[in-house]
Amino acid sequence: MNKRHAELLGTAEWAAFLHEEILSVVTQGADLGDDLLEIGPGPGAATEWLRHRVRRLVAVELEPEAAALLGARFAGTNVEAVAGDATALAYPDESFDTVGMFTMLHHVPTRARQDAILAGALRALRPGGTLIGSDSLASDRLHRFHEGDTYNPVEPAAFLTRLQTIGFGEITLMVGERLLFRARKPVAEG
Repeated sequence: MNKRHAELLGTAEWAAFLHEEILSVVTQGADLGDDLLEIGPGPGAATEWLRHRVRRLVAVELEPEAAALLGARFAGTNVEAVAGDATALAYPDESFDTVGMFTMLHHVPTRARQDAILAGALRALRPGGTLIGSDSLASDRLHRFHEGDTYNPVEPAAFLTRLQTIGFGEITLMVGERLLFRARKPVAEG
């Protein structure tokens, strides 16, 4: 991540934007349940907001140093920060009520790896559980901002099909200045 990007993610302005423009929208009317898995939390702006709405929050961060900083920040709370690769989540099937990922998918270098993260989220969700998230939309401005970073934004129309193919149902995509999404793991009929 380039220095400019890293600095932005740690600001109060970024946290306020994330809380007001993204999290309040994607969680509106959603039951987050007791156990939430956050993938790619970075410095924890979403983590701080979400942790007050669940009993337990597990934050999986790829970078060990970032995971350690997150662990120190949330020591003694209901947050467990873990260094790990979200393409190979180390949690049993059906471990979480909700999985969240916020403005992180465009940092995943390939569509196949993005899909592996989404498939792992589906596997980790309990039946009826909810995936919530957001991502940036492609633009020249964001491309320049991510100079020196991985920048692989999702295409909203294709994202719907990707979520369906992976196995999600009840999918809601909101496309404006950014992509907001919510999808559910189907409950087995029987």
